[in-house]
Amino acid sequence: MSQNQPGRIRITEYIDLDLEQEQWLCNRCGHTFGPARDNYKKGCLLYDRDPREIHPPLVTGQYNFSPDPLWVRIVEFYCPSCGTQIETEYLPPGHPITWDVDIDIDRLKERIGKGELRITDQRLEVVE
Repeated sequence: MSQNQPGRIRITEYIDLDLEQEQWLCNRCGHTFGPARDNYKKGCLLYDRDPREIHPPLVTGQYNFSPDPLWVRIVEFYCPSCGTQIETEYLPPGHPITWDVDIDIDRLKERIGKGELRITDQRLEVVE
């Protein structure tokens, strides 16, 4: 993906915010995950893993140090276009997917408009 696109801010290792379009983007392939005022995870592919596949038992028997799927689930999030793994969550079964990135877009645009912040190399900088 090309760097230094106007209005684009690196949010996580794999997620960018297109501030002008108000969209979440994969910074590896440019895939749009959806509106930036919503949870980017809604636009990802999900793989609900059995924790015993990831953490095999260390010893035999009932108490084997392997996570119990009745107590925990592992959810992996992938970009549907390039297959990059975006995020992983350990959640109790039945718990909703977390909304871990919630940016005040209106305030961010306001501060950039006032010249308090600027975007340089996909990063926010405070203007001194």
